[in-house]
Amino acid sequence: MDFKAGLEARFKDFFSLVSTDKGDWTVKGFIDVYKNIYTISIDTKVVSKIVELMIFPVILDFATANNFQIVLATHQNHYPDVTFIPRGGGDKIALDLKSTYRITGIR
Repeated sequence: MDFKAGLEARFKDFFSLVSTDKGDWTVKGFIDVYKNIYTISIDTKVVSKIVELMIFPVILDFATANNFQIVLATHQNHYPDVTFIPRGGGDKIALDLKSTYRITGIR
């Protein structure tokens, strides 16, 4: 199995989860228990966390379909973010998640 190609194939529809056809974010903010809505900022830590939360089900689906156990980092800033361990033995594969965003029209 080509791990990289298989994982990338799982993400082919990921952009439709995080953005609309017009390119707007699908996540617009946070809601508290009192139903107050707080708009998200473009702070990279906030955006990164949202993307990580939305990526996790894709990673879990890939791991399950390909017979991997996954182990998550025990601390926020520890490498790797996710370790894939083949059930039945084999090499472990480390995955570190990075996110960024692009602002078009700025030079």
